Amino acid sequence: MPVPLEQLLPFLVGSILVTVVPGADMALVTRQVLIGGTSLAQRTIFGNLTGLVVHATALAIGLSALLVASAEAYTVVKLAGAAYLVFLGVQALLSARLARTAAETLAPARVPSTRTAYVQGLVSTVLNPKPALLFLTFLPQFVDRDAPVVPQVGLLAGIHIVIGFVWLTAYASMVSHMHAAIARPRVKAALERVTGVVLIALGVRVAVAHR
Repeated sequence: MPVPLEQLLPFLVGSILVTVVPGADMALVTRQVLIGGTSLAQRTIFGNLTGLVVHATALAIGLSALLVASAEAYTVVKLAGAAYLVFLGVQALLSARLARTAAETLAPARVPSTRTAYVQGLVSTVLNPKPALLFLTFLPQFVDRDAPVVPQVGLLAGIHIVIGFVWLTAYASMVSHMHAAIARPRVKAALERVTGVVLIALGVRVAVAHR
């Protein structure tokens, strides 16, 4: 077995705790459910998970180590991710305004394509240095240096990705079940505004966070 069984349980617990902490992924999934339902949110979740695969692969080949070792590389990725989160937040605020206008004029609100939703999830995760730092600082604690590293990284990253899939899918479903209450134009617009503010705040936090 690539990773000792006694190390899998603490990793599993830690991974679950890290996953359920609210962040940009949950805010983005909330927005997608509000404007396009669970199917649109699921595309974004697949994008998020693909982004985690990118970070896991980067860890395996040493790119994550470079991001931490190089202040310039880290800053570039951090600011790019922060700018994208702010961009998504501004989009959510504009969407809230358009949703209210659409309700008043009976015009349908604009919903992104499934491809766009996937790309949004992918870019949001890839440009977020948090997963890279998470994989670099948390995951290696459960790797046996005397055994092949790549299979262990693959297994642990796979577990984390599965946990992310289960949680975000369940979260999207919970938001969807509340749709009757939150689908009202005023409530939906208010939630869009809250989501937008949260995304912008997360972007600012990423931008000003110290290493």
